[in-house]
Amino acid sequence: MRYLTYQFHEYRQRRQAAHRWRQLQLTDWANCSFHRNDYLGLSQHPQVIAAFAQGLSDYGCGSGGSPLVCGYQQPHHNLVRQLAEWLERDTAVLFSSGFAANQSALKALGALYDQLLLDRLCHASLLEGLGRRNWRRFPHNDVKAVRRLLKPGANLVITESVFSMDGDYAPLAELALLPTDLWVDDAHGIGLLGPDGRGAAALLPDPQAMLTIPFGKAIGVMGAALVGGRAELEHIVNSGREFIYSTAMPAAQAAAVSAAITILQTTEGERLRQQLQQRIALFQQLCQQYGIPLQASEHPIQTIVLGADEQALDWGKNLAEQGIACGVIRPPTVPVGTARLRITISALHHEDELKQLVEGMARCLIN
Repeated sequence: MRYLTYQFHEYRQRRQAAHRWRQLQLTDWANCSFHRNDYLGLSQHPQVIAAFAQGLSDYGCGSGGSPLVCGYQQPHHNLVRQLAEWLERDTAVLFSSGFAANQSALKALGALYDQLLLDRLCHASLLEGLGRRNWRRFPHNDVKAVRRLLKPGANLVITESVFSMDGDYAPLAELALLPTDLWVDDAHGIGLLGPDGRGAAALLPDPQAMLTIPFGKAIGVMGAALVGGRAELEHIVNSGREFIYSTAMPAAQAAAVSAAITILQTTEGERLRQQLQQRIALFQQLCQQYGIPLQASEHPIQTIVLGADEQALDWGKNLAEQGIACGVIRPPTVPVGTARLRITISALHHEDELKQLVEGMARCLIN
């Protein structure tokens, strides 16, 4: 790649000048951490860890191939049945990530519709790979705009249950009343919202309404599933290239996801959700006391919009020096001029940790 060295150098200089150059950093779990999406702490739950360990012992570290060759084993089958029953859908298809699931569905199903309508703030995984001709974006959470944009023929509305950079909720009940198919990425709702943590599925009783169910947030593991009607998911199995040509997730991973979903449906799962809400309420109360300008959100995603990229980086660096880790989010992940701290609250956060975070942000506010 020596012929591209100059282009790489220029690109890096432009990104650095705009305070948007990114580098990998080791995560120190000893720090006071508020940038993980493990909302209920299930990644550390003994039953989930034990299920993963037993799966490794029984099936090894890898699945050995793609799902259609040899990578669909008993734990995968168990997880598919569990998801379908829990979320009251016909069936499910498993993927290595939510990004892969969304890409596969977009490419396999998108061209079959006359028009796709996507919320302005949809995740990048719902935008990449779209065709050039048949999609539009509508103003964020604007049901009236969706109604105006609907065309005769087959429409598909794509949105998220909870938006990952603001923590606000989509008007799913209203969207479900429109004469259109609906697809919801439930990344930040599954496990947290609704009875038994069923998320968007509880608000969308139609078994044909398709959902993306990532496993790396409240479920605490990794991977994802598409759940919905049998016909569309069988179509994806037969035409979704991300599904067909990728090695399946390890069976041990599927077993760990199953264990986490089992916990979500128990009294312990409900206790963790209630504990999380208490932690969010305490954090918001402390922010109010210290004059921290939070955006409105009932979700564990809590944001402080700082505006300039440089200011967000300064806050992140200041907090890191105090042993506090938060997400520093800049364009293009969020619109220009809305760089922010993205704070994620967990049910496992202690009161002292929340106080340390808010006091640290108060110091940033003074500086």
